[in-house]
Amino acid sequence: MMRRRTLLAATLPAGVILAGRAQAADGLKLAVGQKGNWDTSVAELGQRAGIFRKHDLELDILYTQGSGETLQAVLSRSAEIGVAGGTLGAIGAFSKGAPIRILGSEATGAGDLYWYVRADSPIKSLRDTNGKTIAFSTQGSSTNSVVLGFVDTFGIKPELVATGGIPGTYTQVMSGQIDVGWSAAPYLLDAAEDGKIRILGGGNDVPSMREQTVRVNVAHAAVLETRKPIIERFVAAYRETVVWMYQSADAAKAYAEFAGTPERFVKRLREEFFPHQAIWSDKVTGLDSLMADAVRFKFIPAPLSKEQIAQMIQIMPA
Repeated sequence: MMRRRTLLAATLPAGVILAGRAQAADGLKLAVGQKGNWDTSVAELGQRAGIFRKHDLELDILYTQGSGETLQAVLSRSAEIGVAGGTLGAIGAFSKGAPIRILGSEATGAGDLYWYVRADSPIKSLRDTNGKTIAFSTQGSSTNSVVLGFVDTFGIKPELVATGGIPGTYTQVMSGQIDVGWSAAPYLLDAAEDGKIRILGGGNDVPSMREQTVRVNVAHAAVLETRKPIIERFVAAYRETVVWMYQSADAAKAYAEFAGTPERFVKRLREEFFPHQAIWSDKVTGLDSLMADAVRFKFIPAPLSKEQIAQMIQIMPA
């Protein structure tokens, strides 16, 4: 019987044999900043829901501590797509000749980001931080842009310190190593409710950032050139996942399980911190103010030209 099956297989065209097998999905390696934030969970939740698999994609997700690590992973080709890279960091890298391309917006506005102190801290507001240490994640990140904005907005002269991710920053604040920490909703909202920390202010306290695309999704130029059809499918699946995240009760449950956060926070996330358009990826907004901030904060020496912007931003059509 075994010999008959072998002979039969040998006489059949290869296409007939392969037709009975499941089609293998294309793999994509992602570097994603800050595991568990609502906006940075699109790839994870879409993969869990089977949306990316529906588009014949299998994602290999590497989580980083922030934009600097995310952009470096893309530029070193250890990841093909970077999710939630700081926009100013991406602009700065591109201006220096890095082969980075922006695929779309990851987050517009900075209402999800906030800065806090220990409950017993004498610091009552961000204006009280002269000579104090204020945390941000990594160089070129959206948190880096916000604290630079705090300096200008409030006329303060704090010491800005890169502290990495949210858990490590919290430890440094509670142990007294850092005066002012950073976080992103929903993380540490329970600590605020319990009276362990006090929130001083948020990213949208910097007026220029309210309408800016503060984080972007990026790819290496060579990856975009050689794997463009696959990148197009990724972008389509990403958009589909975002719609699902705002319409499905299953998405709220999946996020609460993944992030380890109470499900009661999800409604607040979707309505208060991340309205739907805040993470819709089709348009990079606030380019004029982004260029002005990039020059002001010394990410670039001069605004990029229209031709440079057209080369840098490669948003896929819907």
